[in-house]
Amino acid sequence: MNRRMVAFFVGSVLRIEAVLMILPLVVSFIYGEDEWIYIAAAAVISFLVGYLLSFKKPKNVSFYTREGIMAVALSWIFMSVFGAIPMWHAVSHIGFTDALFETISGFTTTGASILTEVESLPKGLLFWRSFTHWVGGMGVLVFMLAILPEASGENIYLMRAESPGPSVGKLVPRVKSTAKILYLIYIGITLSEMIALMVAGMPMYDAVVITFGTVGTGGFAVTNNGCAAYTALQQGIITFFMIVCGANFNVYFLVVARKFKAAFTSEEVLSYLSIYAAATLCVAINARNMFTGFGEALHHSFFNVASVMTTTGFSTTDFNTWPVFSRMMLLLCMFIGGCAGSTAGGIKVSRIVIGFKTIRKELQHLVHPRSVKILKFEGKPIEHSVLRGINVYFLTYILIFAVSILLVSLDGKDFTTTVTAVIATFNNIGPGLDMVGPMGNYSQFSAFAKYVLMFDMLAGRLELFPMLLIFMPMTFRRQK
Repeated sequence: MNRRMVAFFVGSVLRIEAVLMILPLVVSFIYGEDEWIYIAAAAVISFLVGYLLSFKKPKNVSFYTREGIMAVALSWIFMSVFGAIPMWHAVSHIGFTDALFETISGFTTTGASILTEVESLPKGLLFWRSFTHWVGGMGVLVFMLAILPEASGENIYLMRAESPGPSVGKLVPRVKSTAKILYLIYIGITLSEMIALMVAGMPMYDAVVITFGTVGTGGFAVTNNGCAAYTALQQGIITFFMIVCGANFNVYFLVVARKFKAAFTSEEVLSYLSIYAAATLCVAINARNMFTGFGEALHHSFFNVASVMTTTGFSTTDFNTWPVFSRMMLLLCMFIGGCAGSTAGGIKVSRIVIGFKTIRKELQHLVHPRSVKILKFEGKPIEHSVLRGINVYFLTYILIFAVSILLVSLDGKDFTTTVTAVIATFNNIGPGLDMVGPMGNYSQFSAFAKYVLMFDMLAGRLELFPMLLIFMPMTFRRQK
């Protein structure tokens, strides 16, 4: 493995993180908060360590799958550690483990929190907390590929290791151009939501941080009751953008490129919208007695199903009190998640659709053993390597999920809390049910359980394998 090149990319990420910390530093200055010193210290430390790792570009710049995977995994770990410094020192009642949990939850766009009260925290710190969602949503390495001159074609391995979904390709011939297009779309959606929320009467600060959580599908709020205090119009705007950011960003590129037919006939996006619409209607009908009328039930169902399915994690009400069927429907949506190539977590709609097609093919083969059926997705034949990758993904997913539940269960929490805590962190959702529901948090777990859940958050965000490979000695061996 080209260790120097991996170190160079990790160092570059830390330097970018230091620059990004300038924004919350400015916010802290604007509100006259003394905690700016902790943000500044974290930025300086991050920059210095990053500079030491990347001040000299290696002579050997070879970068392949193994290097891409390790660069991504180590970058997310390092930027989470340095990103946790402000909260660790600024909030007196939490230790490093809790600060790291909160920061990993932010960067992985999970939104699971150990904080029991947020409104009294410094504005600059809350800004950084929500900004980590936006940074982690598209991926800091994709951002780096967009701005660094060494973003050559071979660095598609970085995008493949970091981007969610069964496969990643280039929108245009050059990786750097692809990364720029993705970030321009990302920034455009971000600005659109900010403006829409402010026009709808939301205070500027709230509009900015809520947008970070929405577009990054993260879910950190700045009020103790989540999004319940906002108006129905503001909640509707948030719902719309959650749905938008749960769809494959390639579709938006097709729209910009005026390839409308390809965009509006995307099999994955149509499946995603169909599942969302069906789940919303079922939940609204089942939970209608919890509200004053069906219209109100439909409104909250639209919001909370979108929040869960896109793995954003915002809430307008305590869905922990909804009927069992509604909660089970939300649980299924947690597993499904959003589309590949989006900022959402979960298994991904594309894998679910291909999985069902595979099952149907096997059933047809049992009835007609000599028939030859070619599986297609988005109108194209599915390569064997993609099918094999999906099958391995599902097996690995089940294994990590089962082991995580066993380890977290050592804390002795009730069954629903234990299982949904793993589901919510592994699928990068945030809130689960019972003690970790919309009105609860993760502060009651032991340090050991929190580290298990932190691993789950990182594994879920990075498509499992990068986090597993860092524990394999063969990954770090030099090639002969």
